Amino acid sequence: MKKLKIKKGHATVGMDGCKGMSMGKVKRMLDCAASDLAGFTKEDYLKSIAGSEGRVLACECIGLTMPILADVTNAEFAAAMGADILLLNMFDVNKPVIQALPEVAPDETVREIKRLTGRMIGINLEPVEEGMSADNEKTLWAMSEGRKATVANAKKAAAMGVDMVLLTGNPGNGVSNKAITDSLKAISAAAKEKLILAAGKMHASGVVGEGGENIITKKDIGEFIDAGADIILLPAPGTVPGITMEYVRELIAYAHSRGILTITAIGTSQEGADADTIKRIALMCKMAGTDIHHIGDTGYPGMALPENIMAYSIAVRGVRHTYHRMASSINR
Repeated sequence: MKKLKIKKGHATVGMDGCKGMSMGKVKRMLDCAASDLAGFTKEDYLKSIAGSEGRVLACECIGLTMPILADVTNAEFAAAMGADILLLNMFDVNKPVIQALPEVAPDETVREIKRLTGRMIGINLEPVEEGMSADNEKTLWAMSEGRKATVANAKKAAAMGVDMVLLTGNPGNGVSNKAITDSLKAISAAAKEKLILAAGKMHASGVVGEGGENIITKKDIGEFIDAGADIILLPAPGTVPGITMEYVRELIAYAHSRGILTITAIGTSQEGADADTIKRIALMCKMAGTDIHHIGDTGYPGMALPENIMAYSIAVRGVRHTYHRMASSINR
Protein backbone atom coordinates (compact mmCIF):
# COMPACT_ATOMS: atom_id res chain seq x y z
CA MET A 1 0.00 0.00 0.00
CA LYS A 2 1.02 3.61 -0.48
CA LYS A 3 2.90 5.18 2.38
CA LEU A 4 1.46 8.17 4.22
CA LYS A 5 4.10 10.64 5.29
CA ILE A 6 3.66 12.96 8.23
CA LYS A 7 5.20 16.24 7.14
CA LYS A 8 7.34 18.86 8.82
CA GLY A 9 9.86 16.67 10.55
CA HIS A 10 7.51 13.92 11.60
CA ALA A 11 8.67 10.37 11.02
CA THR A 12 7.42 8.58 7.91
CA VAL A 13 4.54 6.26 8.68
CA GLY A 14 4.34 3.17 6.51
CA MET A 15 0.71 2.19 6.18
CA ASP A 16 1.81 -1.22 4.92
CA GLY A 17 3.68 -1.90 8.16
CA CYS A 18 0.73 -1.75 10.55
CA LYS A 19 -0.31 -5.40 10.67
CA GLY A 20 1.28 -5.99 14.07
CA MET A 21 0.37 -4.48 17.41
CA SER A 22 2.66 -1.48 17.06
CA MET A 23 4.36 0.84 14.59
CA GLY A 24 8.00 0.83 15.60
CA LYS A 25 7.99 2.33 19.06
CA VAL A 26 4.49 3.79 18.77
CA LYS A 27 1.39 1.62 19.09
CA ARG A 28 -1.59 2.06 16.83
CA MET A 29 -4.18 4.13 18.65
CA LEU A 30 -6.48 1.20 18.01
CA ASP A 31 -4.43 -0.78 20.56
CA CYS A 32 -3.37 1.92 23.01
CA ALA A 33 -4.17 1.82 26.71
CA ALA A 34 -4.33 4.92 28.88
CA SER A 35 -0.74 4.43 30.04
CA ASP A 36 0.46 4.43 26.42
CA LEU A 37 -1.24 7.73 25.64
CA ALA A 38 0.05 9.31 28.85
CA GLY A 39 3.57 9.35 27.44
CA PHE A 40 2.71 10.37 23.87
CA THR A 41 4.19 13.39 22.16
CA LYS A 42 2.45 15.23 19.34
CA GLU A 43 4.41 13.19 16.79
CA ASP A 44 3.46 9.96 18.58
CA TYR A 45 -0.24 10.81 18.35
CA LEU A 46 -0.01 11.51 14.63
CA LYS A 47 1.87 8.29 13.92
CA SER A 48 -0.49 6.29 16.15
CA ILE A 49 -3.55 7.63 14.32
CA ALA A 50 -2.03 7.03 10.89
CA GLY A 51 -1.12 3.48 11.83
CA SER A 52 -4.70 2.64 12.76
CA GLU A 53 -5.69 2.71 9.07
CA GLY A 54 -9.00 4.56 9.30
CA ARG A 55 -10.19 3.03 12.56
CA VAL A 56 -9.96 5.95 14.99
CA LEU A 57 -13.21 7.42 16.35
CA ALA A 58 -13.51 10.99 17.67
CA CYS A 59 -16.62 11.99 19.61
CA GLU A 60 -17.64 15.57 20.20
CA CYS A 61 -19.07 16.45 23.62
CA ILE A 62 -20.55 19.58 25.15
CA GLY A 63 -19.77 20.18 28.81
CA LEU A 64 -22.14 23.13 29.30
CA THR A 65 -25.32 21.10 28.88
CA MET A 66 -26.92 18.73 31.37
CA PRO A 67 -25.17 15.37 30.97
CA ILE A 68 -27.30 12.54 29.61
CA LEU A 69 -26.50 10.45 32.70
CA ALA A 70 -26.86 13.42 35.09
CA ASP A 71 -23.87 12.69 37.34
CA VAL A 72 -21.49 11.29 34.70
CA THR A 73 -19.86 13.63 32.18
CA ASN A 74 -20.77 13.26 28.54
CA ALA A 75 -17.06 12.80 27.86
CA GLU A 76 -16.94 9.74 30.11
CA PHE A 77 -20.10 8.36 28.52
CA ALA A 78 -18.70 8.80 24.99
CA ALA A 79 -15.44 7.14 26.02
CA ALA A 80 -17.35 4.22 27.49
CA MET A 81 -19.17 3.71 24.17
CA GLY A 82 -15.93 3.41 22.21
CA ALA A 83 -14.51 6.88 21.50
CA ASP A 84 -10.73 7.08 21.04
CA ILE A 85 -10.58 10.88 20.97
CA LEU A 86 -12.80 13.26 22.95
CA LEU A 87 -13.39 16.62 21.30
CA LEU A 88 -14.78 19.20 23.72
CA ASN A 89 -17.08 21.64 21.93
CA MET A 90 -17.94 25.07 23.33
CA PHE A 91 -15.09 24.71 25.82
CA ASP A 92 -14.09 28.14 27.14
CA VAL A 93 -10.44 28.13 28.23
CA ASN A 94 -11.10 31.16 30.47
CA LYS A 95 -14.20 29.68 32.11
CA PRO A 96 -14.01 25.91 31.63
CA VAL A 97 -17.25 24.12 32.49
CA ILE A 98 -17.82 20.36 32.29
CA GLN A 99 -21.06 19.45 34.02
CA ALA A 100 -20.78 16.47 36.44
CA LEU A 101 -16.99 16.71 36.60
CA PRO A 102 -15.57 16.33 40.13
CA GLU A 103 -14.64 19.71 41.57
CA VAL A 104 -11.16 20.75 40.46
CA ALA A 105 -9.31 24.00 39.85
CA PRO A 106 -10.36 25.48 36.48
CA ASP A 107 -6.91 24.96 34.95
CA GLU A 108 -7.10 21.25 35.90
CA THR A 109 -10.37 20.60 34.04
CA VAL A 110 -8.80 18.95 30.99
CA ARG A 111 -6.34 16.91 33.03
CA GLU A 112 -9.23 15.64 35.15
CA ILE A 113 -11.12 14.54 32.03
CA LYS A 114 -7.96 12.75 30.92
CA ARG A 115 -7.65 11.07 34.32
CA LEU A 116 -11.24 9.85 34.22
CA THR A 117 -11.24 8.68 30.59
CA GLY A 118 -7.66 7.86 29.60
CA ARG A 119 -8.30 9.43 26.18
CA MET A 120 -6.70 11.97 23.86
CA ILE A 121 -8.42 15.34 24.33
CA GLY A 122 -9.11 18.03 21.77
CA ILE A 123 -11.09 21.25 21.88
CA ASN A 124 -12.78 23.41 19.25
CA LEU A 125 -11.64 27.00 18.86
CA GLU A 126 -13.55 29.26 16.48
CA PRO A 127 -12.02 31.87 14.15
CA VAL A 128 -15.07 34.12 14.32
CA GLU A 129 -14.91 37.25 12.22
CA GLU A 130 -16.07 40.49 13.76
CA GLY A 131 -19.79 41.14 13.36
CA MET A 132 -20.55 37.63 12.14
CA SER A 133 -22.03 36.03 15.28
CA ALA A 134 -24.73 38.51 16.30
CA ASP A 135 -27.53 36.11 15.32
CA ASN A 136 -26.37 33.66 17.95
CA GLU A 137 -26.24 35.99 20.95
CA LYS A 138 -29.23 34.36 22.66
CA THR A 139 -28.61 30.75 21.60
CA LEU A 140 -26.63 27.81 22.96
CA TRP A 141 -23.94 28.56 20.37
CA ALA A 142 -23.35 32.19 21.43
CA MET A 143 -19.65 32.98 21.39
CA SER A 144 -17.41 33.84 24.31
CA GLU A 145 -13.85 35.19 24.33
CA GLY A 146 -12.40 31.94 25.65
CA ARG A 147 -13.68 29.99 22.64
CA LYS A 148 -12.12 32.18 19.97
CA ALA A 149 -9.21 30.91 17.90
CA THR A 150 -6.56 33.25 19.25
CA VAL A 151 -2.91 32.63 20.05
CA ALA A 152 -3.55 33.33 23.73
CA ASN A 153 -6.38 30.80 23.91
CA ALA A 154 -4.35 28.16 22.07
CA LYS A 155 -1.42 28.61 24.43
CA LYS A 156 -3.74 28.39 27.42
CA ALA A 157 -5.29 25.21 26.03
CA ALA A 158 -1.84 23.64 25.67
CA ALA A 159 -0.98 24.59 29.25
CA MET A 160 -4.22 22.94 30.43
CA GLY A 161 -3.23 19.62 28.82
CA VAL A 162 -5.17 19.80 25.54
CA ASP A 163 -3.61 17.58 22.86
CA MET A 164 -5.37 18.95 19.78
CA VAL A 165 -7.05 22.18 18.76
CA LEU A 166 -9.60 22.06 15.95
CA LEU A 167 -10.23 25.37 14.20
CA THR A 168 -13.83 25.17 13.00
CA GLY A 169 -17.19 26.85 13.50
CA ASN A 170 -20.43 26.16 15.31
CA PRO A 171 -23.78 26.86 13.57
CA GLY A 172 -24.23 30.47 12.50
CA ASN A 173 -21.02 31.75 14.06
CA GLY A 174 -19.62 33.16 10.83
CA VAL A 175 -16.41 31.15 10.55
CA SER A 176 -14.99 31.51 7.04
CA ASN A 177 -12.18 29.51 5.48
CA LYS A 178 -10.08 32.65 5.22
CA ALA A 179 -10.52 33.25 8.94
CA ILE A 180 -9.44 29.66 9.62
CA THR A 181 -6.32 30.16 7.49
CA ASP A 182 -5.42 33.42 9.22
CA SER A 183 -5.87 31.89 12.69
CA LEU A 184 -3.86 28.82 11.70
CA LYS A 185 -0.91 30.94 10.63
CA ALA A 186 -0.84 32.81 13.92
CA ILE A 187 -1.39 29.78 16.18
CA SER A 188 1.04 27.63 14.23
CA ALA A 189 3.78 30.21 14.64
CA ALA A 190 3.21 30.32 18.39
CA ALA A 191 2.20 26.79 19.42
CA LYS A 192 2.94 24.38 16.57
CA GLU A 193 5.29 22.24 18.68
CA LYS A 194 2.83 21.85 21.54
CA LEU A 195 -0.50 21.19 19.82
CA ILE A 196 -1.86 19.09 16.99
CA LEU A 197 -3.58 21.63 14.75
CA ALA A 198 -6.68 20.48 12.88
CA ALA A 199 -8.74 22.74 10.64
CA GLY A 200 -11.82 22.68 8.45
CA LYS A 201 -15.59 22.94 8.42
CA MET A 202 -18.37 20.39 8.78
CA HIS A 203 -21.12 22.81 7.65
CA ALA A 204 -21.29 26.38 6.36
CA SER A 205 -21.19 27.92 9.86
CA GLY A 206 -23.35 30.82 8.73
CA VAL A 207 -21.10 32.01 5.90
CA VAL A 208 -22.96 32.81 2.67
CA GLY A 209 -21.15 31.29 -0.29
CA GLU A 210 -19.47 28.53 1.72
CA GLY A 211 -22.24 25.96 1.59
CA GLY A 212 -22.47 22.61 -0.18
CA GLU A 213 -19.36 21.80 -2.21
CA ASN A 214 -17.94 25.21 -1.33
CA ILE A 215 -17.69 24.35 2.37
CA ILE A 216 -14.16 23.15 1.68
CA THR A 217 -12.26 22.85 -1.58
CA LYS A 218 -8.84 21.59 -2.64
CA LYS A 219 -7.66 25.21 -2.65
CA ASP A 220 -8.82 25.65 0.96
CA ILE A 221 -7.03 22.47 1.99
CA GLY A 222 -3.82 23.63 0.35
CA GLU A 223 -4.04 26.95 2.19
CA PHE A 224 -4.73 25.22 5.52
CA ILE A 225 -1.71 22.95 5.06
CA ASP A 226 0.54 25.86 4.08
CA ALA A 227 -0.70 27.70 7.19
CA GLY A 228 0.36 24.84 9.48
CA ALA A 229 -2.48 22.31 9.71
CA ASP A 230 -1.57 18.76 10.79
CA ILE A 231 -5.07 17.38 10.13
CA ILE A 232 -7.81 18.50 7.72
CA LEU A 233 -11.48 18.24 8.70
CA LEU A 234 -14.16 17.71 6.03
CA PRO A 235 -17.91 17.03 6.12
CA ALA A 236 -18.69 13.33 6.06
CA PRO A 237 -20.31 12.14 2.81
CA GLY A 238 -24.07 12.32 3.05
CA THR A 239 -24.15 14.99 5.75
CA VAL A 240 -24.15 18.15 3.64
CA PRO A 241 -25.91 18.72 0.28
CA GLY A 242 -23.52 18.03 -2.57
CA ILE A 243 -20.88 16.33 -0.42
CA THR A 244 -20.57 12.89 -1.97
CA MET A 245 -18.20 10.04 -1.20
CA GLU A 246 -16.38 10.68 -4.48
CA TYR A 247 -15.92 14.38 -3.71
CA VAL A 248 -14.59 13.71 -0.21
CA ARG A 249 -12.35 10.92 -1.49
CA GLU A 250 -10.69 13.33 -3.92
CA LEU A 251 -10.03 15.87 -1.15
CA ILE A 252 -8.69 13.22 1.21
CA ALA A 253 -6.38 11.88 -1.49
CA TYR A 254 -5.02 15.39 -1.97
CA ALA A 255 -4.45 15.89 1.77
CA HIS A 256 -2.67 12.53 1.97
CA SER A 257 -0.51 13.46 -1.01
CA ARG A 258 0.65 16.45 1.06
CA GLY A 259 1.44 14.19 4.03
CA ILE A 260 -1.54 15.30 6.12
CA LEU A 261 -4.16 13.28 8.02
CA THR A 262 -7.92 13.84 7.72
CA ILE A 263 -11.10 13.81 9.81
CA THR A 264 -14.53 13.28 8.27
CA ALA A 265 -17.17 14.87 10.48
CA ILE A 266 -20.86 14.43 11.18
CA GLY A 267 -21.81 17.93 12.27
CA THR A 268 -25.40 18.12 11.05
CA SER A 269 -27.27 16.46 13.95
CA GLN A 270 -27.34 13.18 12.01
CA GLU A 271 -25.55 11.74 15.01
CA GLY A 272 -29.14 11.54 16.23
CA ALA A 273 -30.37 9.61 13.17
CA ASP A 274 -31.14 5.88 13.06
CA ALA A 275 -28.26 3.43 13.31
CA ASP A 276 -28.57 2.35 9.68
CA THR A 277 -27.90 5.91 8.53
CA ILE A 278 -24.89 6.11 10.84
CA LYS A 279 -23.44 2.88 9.46
CA ARG A 280 -23.91 4.04 5.85
CA ILE A 281 -22.11 7.31 6.59
CA ALA A 282 -19.35 5.40 8.40
CA LEU A 283 -18.68 3.10 5.47
CA MET A 284 -18.67 6.00 2.99
CA CYS A 285 -16.07 7.74 5.17
CA LYS A 286 -14.02 4.55 5.25
CA MET A 287 -14.23 4.21 1.46
CA ALA A 288 -13.23 7.86 1.09
CA GLY A 289 -10.03 7.04 2.97
CA THR A 290 -10.29 9.12 6.13
CA ASP A 291 -7.96 8.61 9.09
CA ILE A 292 -10.30 9.80 11.87
CA HIS A 293 -14.08 9.41 12.01
CA HIS A 294 -15.87 12.22 13.86
CA ILE A 295 -19.38 11.99 15.26
CA GLY A 296 -21.05 15.15 16.53
CA ASP A 297 -22.54 16.27 19.83
CA THR A 298 -26.29 16.65 19.37
CA GLY A 299 -28.05 13.33 19.22
CA TYR A 300 -29.40 14.71 22.42
CA PRO A 301 -27.82 18.09 23.19
CA GLY A 302 -24.36 17.29 24.58
CA MET A 303 -23.31 14.15 22.72
CA ALA A 304 -24.34 11.72 20.00
CA LEU A 305 -26.81 8.96 20.71
CA PRO A 306 -24.65 6.47 22.64
CA GLU A 307 -25.89 3.54 20.58
CA ASN A 308 -24.81 5.40 17.43
CA ILE A 309 -21.27 5.83 18.75
CA MET A 310 -21.07 2.08 19.16
CA ALA A 311 -22.76 1.42 15.81
CA TYR A 312 -20.28 3.68 14.04
CA SER A 313 -17.36 2.00 15.79
CA ILE A 314 -18.54 -1.49 14.88
CA ALA A 315 -19.07 -0.46 11.25
CA VAL A 316 -15.48 0.73 10.78
CA ARG A 317 -13.59 -1.73 13.03
CA GLY A 318 -15.85 -4.57 14.12
CA VAL A 319 -16.87 -5.80 17.56
CA ARG A 320 -13.40 -6.99 18.58
CA HIS A 321 -11.81 -3.55 18.51
CA THR A 322 -15.00 -1.82 19.65
CA TYR A 323 -15.46 -3.96 22.74
CA HIS A 324 -11.73 -3.82 23.46
CA ARG A 325 -11.90 -0.02 23.55
CA MET A 326 -15.07 -0.06 25.65
CA ALA A 327 -13.83 -2.67 28.14
CA SER A 328 -10.19 -1.65 28.63
CA SER A 329 -9.61 -0.13 32.07
CA ILE A 330 -8.15 3.36 32.35
CA ASN A 331 -5.78 1.86 34.94
CA ARG A 332 -3.98 -0.22 32.33
